[in-house]
Amino acid sequence: MIIRFERNGKVKHGWMVEADNKVRVIEGDIYKIQTAKPIMTGLELPLDEVALQAPTAPSKVVCIGVNYPDHASEMDIELPKEPLMFLKPSTTVIGPGEPIVYPKLTKNLHYEGELAIVIKKQAKKIKAEDAEDYILGFTCAIDVTARDLQMSDGQWTRAKGFDTFCPLGPAIAAKLDYNDLRIVTRVNGEVRQNASTSQMVFSIPQLVEAVSAVMTLLPGDVILTGTPAGVGELQPGDEISVTIEEIGTLATRVVMEE
Repeated sequence: MIIRFERNGKVKHGWMVEADNKVRVIEGDIYKIQTAKPIMTGLELPLDEVALQAPTAPSKVVCIGVNYPDHASEMDIELPKEPLMFLKPSTTVIGPGEPIVYPKLTKNLHYEGELAIVIKKQAKKIKAEDAEDYILGFTCAIDVTARDLQMSDGQWTRAKGFDTFCPLGPAIAAKLDYNDLRIVTRVNGEVRQNASTSQMVFSIPQLVEAVSAVMTLLPGDVILTGTPAGVGELQPGDEISVTIEEIGTLATRVVMEE
């Protein structure tokens, strides 16, 4: 799996070998597939000697709302007839272990565990049947939401756009069968969400087609694919994790804004 890490002040990509607790360092841009391809340097580092970052640094995060029927029911929202899109700015993105900051502007902070698509190359007006050619892989995500702001004024981007509101990680799993992956969200060790990607209203290829019909997706951009039922509140001090089979566990905590 592909990771992005910092060591000695430099950020690089690497290939994580969990069984050996190592990372194989990659040189070059992993997204430049047409020209200078990234290469394996042969250098291996212990995982505990590197600091994991968000596995991608997107120009934008495109989010899909209400993409699981059970979540629509719990929120008392009708299922959309086409993908419901909104954006998170790049400044929302944080990596594994980086804290979610609870803003003073909200009194009702919620988690939403999700599968995230990472785009491999520029994508514009892509057909669903060609979508896999444009996907680098998948990672775990938490769509953090100031629910009171979202419900009071309907401004989804404001409610979901605060700094730290999009944890991503721990790695990008390439060549993944995404049709029936188990997603489990835990808060303080208690299971809050437990569902499968097979329950999605709109499939991964359909989402890539719908989003790329509207905006150009750039290498490293992310599409969050929606959350299943079980969303709920977070409090300062809470520990939260999202585990997706074949990818791993994204874990972080909540701290109060100073």
